Amino acid sequence: MAAPEVQDLSQAQTEKLLQFQDLTGLESMDQCRRTLEQHNWNIEAAVQDRLNEQEGVPSVFNPPPSRPLQVNTADHRVYSYIVSRPQPRGLIGWSYYMIMLPFRLTYYTLLDIFRFALRWVRPDPRGRVTDPVGDVVSFIHSFEEKYGRSHPVFYQGTYSQALNDAKRELRYLLVYLHGEDNQDTDQFCRSTLCTEEVMTFLNTRMLFWACSTSRPEGYRVSQALRENTFPFLAMIMLKDRKMTVVGRLEGLIQSEDLLNQLTFIMEANQTYLMSERLEREERNQTQVLRAQQDEAYLESLRADQEKDRRKREEQDKVQAEEEKVRQTVLAEERRRRTLDEEKERKSECLPPEPPADDPDSVKIVFKLPNDTRVERRFLFQQSLTVIYDFLFSLKETPEKFQLVTNFPRRVLPCLPTEEQPNPPSLKEAGLSRSEVLFVQDLTDD
Repeated sequence: MAAPEVQDLSQAQTEKLLQFQDLTGLESMDQCRRTLEQHNWNIEAAVQDRLNEQEGVPSVFNPPPSRPLQVNTADHRVYSYIVSRPQPRGLIGWSYYMIMLPFRLTYYTLLDIFRFALRWVRPDPRGRVTDPVGDVVSFIHSFEEKYGRSHPVFYQGTYSQALNDAKRELRYLLVYLHGEDNQDTDQFCRSTLCTEEVMTFLNTRMLFWACSTSRPEGYRVSQALRENTFPFLAMIMLKDRKMTVVGRLEGLIQSEDLLNQLTFIMEANQTYLMSERLEREERNQTQVLRAQQDEAYLESLRADQEKDRRKREEQDKVQAEEEKVRQTVLAEERRRRTLDEEKERKSECLPPEPPADDPDSVKIVFKLPNDTRVERRFLFQQSLTVIYDFLFSLKETPEKFQLVTNFPRRVLPCLPTEEQPNPPSLKEAGLSRSEVLFVQDLTDD
């Protein structure tokens, strides 16, 4: 018996409701129904959003632009690799460094003060993300204008979409935050990021997402990942059912060093990824098994319903036939009762039988179809209808009959017709004082 919450649903919606409950483990059928209705009964979208909600990942189907990016960055086991700037060498290098140090300190101090004061006057426009995909595509175009088209394949979508794709495909996601004002950015892009070996490694081993921090989408990601310096790279993967930062690379890193560090991070976390793949495979097999069980149950239910329907149809058919027979019997009983009443009425209306010595009397012997002989006297002037009524009143007489003379054989017109509304009298019919008439059964006709 269906629960009250699903009584007004179609069969297809009920099947999706049961499947969604099995996939998500929700006990409340009403909550399952509300979730599916929010996604227009798209079970894939509803299940994905439910899993994202449990794991703290933004929705790929309707990602809210102002929602904080939910990535686990508090794991103390995150591998961090920071490349420091090279120290000055020799007397000339140290002298130049000491001379420029006050100017650099003054410049960056004044720049920080100016930016801090500007925030009080006008909020940072990068805090409002209105077109995250446009920010990413615009960065890719500006990158190609400056460094050419020979670069790793950039993910052309939002950061949230990249997270969801990496999670769905169980792949590593490498995030690159492009600091346009950093003095090492240009060298990193030309000498490291756009080299052939780095492009081949990134294109074949992971998803690569990048954006400039000067754009709202890149700035929002930088606030979530909390970089310390540029160039900044973060390796993200599905770990313990959460999208987690498992590696941070900061500073001007060379291509060979970058490949070594990325390989080290991937090998160190390979067991987690394999575990997630095995768990997902088991979960998919469980879902397939449950779907098969649900389908078998629904098929069995449909078969039982069809069996019950046929049984009800057979019962209705038998009842209809029994009712038809009963109505036929009742109709026959009513017809018999009406016929008996009519026979009794005809018998009561018959004129008395004349005496044998009456000169106008006619003696008639009737031979019935069952070989019974009946004898009665009538008057010559009486109509043939009287003979017919007399025979009709007898119980042995058929319901429909006609009177036939023996020789010459002719049928007596006992009943009125359109041509002869008044049947003739016995004398007019040519009967003698003693006659034998045959009663012919017309019931079958």
